Amino acid sequence: MKRVGAAAAVVLSVLLAALMPSVASAKQAVNSQQTDLQLLAINDFHGNLEPPTGSSGRVPDPNTGANVDAGGSEYLATWMDRLAKRNPNTLTVGAGDLIGGSPFLSGLFHDEPAIDAMNDLDMDISGVGNHEFDEGKEELLRMQNGGCHPVDGCQDGDPFTGAFFEYLSSNVFLANTNKTLLPPYEIKRVGKQRIKVAFLGLTLEGTPLIVTPSGVAGLEFRDEIVTINNLVRKLRRDKGVRSFVVLIHEGGFQNPPFSDKTAAGTPYMNINKCDNFTGAIKPIVEALDSAVDAVVSAHTHQPYICRFNGILTTSASSFGRLITSINLKIDNGSKNVVSSSAVNNIVTRTVDKDPEQTELIAHYRQFSAPIAERVVGKVTADITRAANTAGESALGDVIADAQLAATSPTDFGGAVVAFMNPGGIRGDLTFANTYGKQNPEAPGEITYGELFDVQPFNNVMTVKTMTGDMIYRLLAQQFNLPNPGDLRILQVSTGFTYRYTYNPTTRVGSIIDGSVMINGVPVDRNTSYRVAMNNFLADGGDGFTVFREGTNPLGGDIDLDALVRYFQQNPAIAPGPQNRIIRG
Repeated sequence: MKRVGAAAAVVLSVLLAALMPSVASAKQAVNSQQTDLQLLAINDFHGNLEPPTGSSGRVPDPNTGANVDAGGSEYLATWMDRLAKRNPNTLTVGAGDLIGGSPFLSGLFHDEPAIDAMNDLDMDISGVGNHEFDEGKEELLRMQNGGCHPVDGCQDGDPFTGAFFEYLSSNVFLANTNKTLLPPYEIKRVGKQRIKVAFLGLTLEGTPLIVTPSGVAGLEFRDEIVTINNLVRKLRRDKGVRSFVVLIHEGGFQNPPFSDKTAAGTPYMNINKCDNFTGAIKPIVEALDSAVDAVVSAHTHQPYICRFNGILTTSASSFGRLITSINLKIDNGSKNVVSSSAVNNIVTRTVDKDPEQTELIAHYRQFSAPIAERVVGKVTADITRAANTAGESALGDVIADAQLAATSPTDFGGAVVAFMNPGGIRGDLTFANTYGKQNPEAPGEITYGELFDVQPFNNVMTVKTMTGDMIYRLLAQQFNLPNPGDLRILQVSTGFTYRYTYNPTTRVGSIIDGSVMINGVPVDRNTSYRVAMNNFLADGGDGFTVFREGTNPLGGDIDLDALVRYFQQNPAIAPGPQNRIIRG
């Protein structure tokens, strides 16, 4: 910069001072040329109208790391209303699994209550998740369009209207066609300028691996990256859209070491951070067209706010415990998003309950309570899903034992071992739980509703003949699931034991040869055994394709019925021993 004389400097300063109001006005003019859009996002609600219990009903406070009770649709609706009032340009969006794997209050009615709750929340759009397909494509279409259940009818006596919001399935096609099951996108016009914002909704391509085959029959799940990028380019070219939001049912994880610490110096996971991130969503987002402005993710039930390749990526944990408020500033001229930010807000239970949600819950309770509150057995202590270092849980042991008891009689399959997928265990059993609302149970008593919450999928028990070699290869598949690095340990029944090694760094595991035993006798690779599993596993669910090789299948009880009968036949159930699987 050239030097100026003193007199010139005085003149220049006067001129600058005179111009200051104009500069300020210019900034205001620039700001007035933007539209602020707020998105309120949730994912993996899973029909949790009533506040989730135990660890499923808590999240860490982002400031202290202390666990905070959160969730329940009565509080979720109140928080949604509060956050929406901050900005008249607000849309409520979901990223799938709003239904499926739900507690008794919603699951008993095929998740009609969950859809009703979303309607009362003024949900605008949601992508589909894998659990939206649990009961098949026709049932998903009923969730969208309404109508009574084809078998159970309208159980509460009222017509079911279906979702007032639009479900989107960009990458789910009717087999051998280019027609999506549900609309691939929706364009919303926001602000006074009526700016177009396109929402693309989709689920993970691997959905057929984690849903019962009958649930995805007649459908094709296509590549997420290709689907999104093709749609973005098409909508830019044909519709003139410049702002894009992806609602995708796929996710990831924050991992230690965490960067935040409590006052005592203990690290904790901050729900608004992105520490040491892993998971399938990251490479997906990194490969997306740069025109994508924000990605609302899901599936892993984790909280995080990340930015991959410049694209804001969020997740709001699960069960309605968090709401992600996403703020997008859109230039009114270019129609492009010029900045983005997000915060995960805790759905605390310290606010007033939303009266519409309270009325909805009361409506369904009157029909469900007599069934839910029937006492079917007792426990001697809490029995939880929490796994030990080998991946075995006390509740997994109990469920596998119940399944073996149901299938071991000769007339019911003659099984000598039962396997249970850990992802199918959806809740814990607690000694002090007071599940009953009208007739609270005594300590230790277990109700039908509690067992339903643990196993809500109504899978059918199946017994197949498998060789010892198949069993060895099945166990080895625990280290080689569809998502690289996954380690998903099958729960096993009493009498079945084995040892394995696993290196988390190399992600390589192996079954120790000769360690696989049934009642103390080594499993012979050339001998045949009758093996029990649910129909989800029998069809190769969760990537356990060796189950498909089994022969002479025999169907049996619904898994929930087997568990209920096991509790009825035993005076008091103790936590499983967690000593059947040894790591190292």
